[in-house]
Amino acid sequence: MEAEFSTKEIDTVVKAQSKAHPWHGITPGDAAPQMLTAFIEIVPSDTVKYEIDKQTGYLKIDRPQKYSNIIPSLYGFIPQTYCGEGIANLASEKTGRSIPEGDGDPLDICVLTESTITHGDILLQARPIGGFRLIDKGEADDKIIAVLKGDAMYDAFNDLSELPESVVDRLQHYFLTYKNLPDQPTVMELATIYGREEAYEVILMAMEDYKKL
Repeated sequence: MEAEFSTKEIDTVVKAQSKAHPWHGITPGDAAPQMLTAFIEIVPSDTVKYEIDKQTGYLKIDRPQKYSNIIPSLYGFIPQTYCGEGIANLASEKTGRSIPEGDGDPLDICVLTESTITHGDILLQARPIGGFRLIDKGEADDKIIAVLKGDAMYDAFNDLSELPESVVDRLQHYFLTYKNLPDQPTVMELATIYGREEAYEVILMAMEDYKKL
């Protein structure tokens, strides 16, 4: 005899087995912006660039890493954030320039850790200490710099200004060159580098942009 299930029972099973969308189905955490839940897409050992598929929430291959650029930290985004009008206005205010729009993606985050994490598609707890305000073809494209909660080495740092200069230089070099093609003009521009308090401001604005979206 075949088992019969109600619509409610089937719906409960489907929901229990469904994966939450990393952008929409997970929150930044109750302690945001001081402590964040971050979704990691890429790790330093990756030879291809992964990014979230906005429709399905699954990780997809964006492109192979054709050149020698290797991401120097864990890299992903902060759930339920969006770089829209508010982020563009904030970038315009901080730089004194007219920046018409954000890049239309969730807010990016780099997470520093001494641990070897071998793959992305994971969640972790990260504490922001600063950020880079990048301009990508006229669009505001902030990168929040954070440390992994409880990390044996990086958890001691509370602000970007405290990091070793070599660590900041490595991150800066990556973001200024990772989109460059041979014999082509530089695509990315680093407008400002900021500390923890301004990082909080950027995160809260991106959360507001998400709510408006």
